[in-house]
Amino acid sequence: MKGPSVTSESVIPPAPDFEPPAPPDPEIRAQAQARQVLLTKPSGSLGRLEELSVWVASCQGVCPPRMFQRPRVIVFAGDHGIAQGGVSAFPTEVTAQMVANIRAGGAAINVLADNAGAGVRVLDMAVDADTDPSVSAYKVRRSSGSIDREDAMTDEETLRAIAAGRAIADEEVDSGADLLIVGDMGIGNTTPAATLIAAITDTEPVAAVGRGTGIDDAGWMLKTAAIRDGLRRARSYTRDAVGLLRTVSGADLAAMAGFLAQAAVRRTPVILDGLVVTASALISEEFAPGAREWWVAGHRSTEPAHTIALRHLGLEPILELNMRLGEGSGAIMALPVLQGAVATLAHMATFAEAGVSDNTGVDAEDHPAVDAEDHPAVDAEDHPAVDAEHHPAVDAEHHPAVDAGTGSD
Repeated sequence: MKGPSVTSESVIPPAPDFEPPAPPDPEIRAQAQARQVLLTKPSGSLGRLEELSVWVASCQGVCPPRMFQRPRVIVFAGDHGIAQGGVSAFPTEVTAQMVANIRAGGAAINVLADNAGAGVRVLDMAVDADTDPSVSAYKVRRSSGSIDREDAMTDEETLRAIAAGRAIADEEVDSGADLLIVGDMGIGNTTPAATLIAAITDTEPVAAVGRGTGIDDAGWMLKTAAIRDGLRRARSYTRDAVGLLRTVSGADLAAMAGFLAQAAVRRTPVILDGLVVTASALISEEFAPGAREWWVAGHRSTEPAHTIALRHLGLEPILELNMRLGEGSGAIMALPVLQGAVATLAHMATFAEAGVSDNTGVDAEDHPAVDAEDHPAVDAEDHPAVDAEHHPAVDAEHHPAVDAGTGSD
């Protein structure tokens, strides 16, 4: 079901009321699991790929599943007032510059998406600068408030941001997107993200704070203090998803929350990126319980709060590459893995088709378990441990280590 349309000029939208998302198709899941057993391989030998292929089939409602034809990366951009407090290694003007870079095709996400066969769209939700009209149609405000001492947004702005994310999801699905990848861009955005996660999961600031763009120890202490102060302000809203967004997030995070919830309502699978996106996903699950069944975690960020959020959602990341860039870069790296999983379930031959014998005819009577009486354990007295005096360790002088310069990498 589509949500109400909204632009930056719209009247104040109503409080979010998402239709409960239907789960991925359980009957198709069972069919996909059954097909996995028939393919020319030992059951379970493709590991996580088998689980992912079954998930895709159940999301698409068809077995065998289809290869994704129009995967889309949506990058939500916004500045944050807290960045003025020394919590980032980069100045705030970088956000607008990177929005222009993404729009021009020069960012990491553009290169990685081209390689994976996905399109990229960047949207200015709260950049503290004027941006091109092609990316600013849904802009809510310039920057968000400094969450250590003021609300990130007003009530009206929060609702507009959520509604914008919802409308953007509808646009993408209506345009034919069959897989969505959510990314973020914003100097200082890991501070509100970590604050949201800490508030929802009841985590101490020191356990949630990370290095973000590469801050030093002094910056880390400032960031910890900012999260602590934000948590104090958020304490009254831990059971109020909209109140939490208004108090300690930003228009970009609120829009992502609306986007992720509506994607689930529209039965469209999503690959989550890192810390900031997953913080928004926690809120989305509050808006639309069960939405998490439509998501997979693309990777695990080096940010400690990301692991906390993934654990809370019960999601296991596909990749772990020590990435912390954002933009959707970790999620897009998981797309080829997901496509590979789909390809195996869709295109591998079954045992019957290939004329390959399976293991269903193996009779336990013909291959009984080894009898411990006939094959007793080796007796330590008959086979004593090797005597170090008779078999001394290899002498390093006579058998030097292989020279690193001559070995192959």
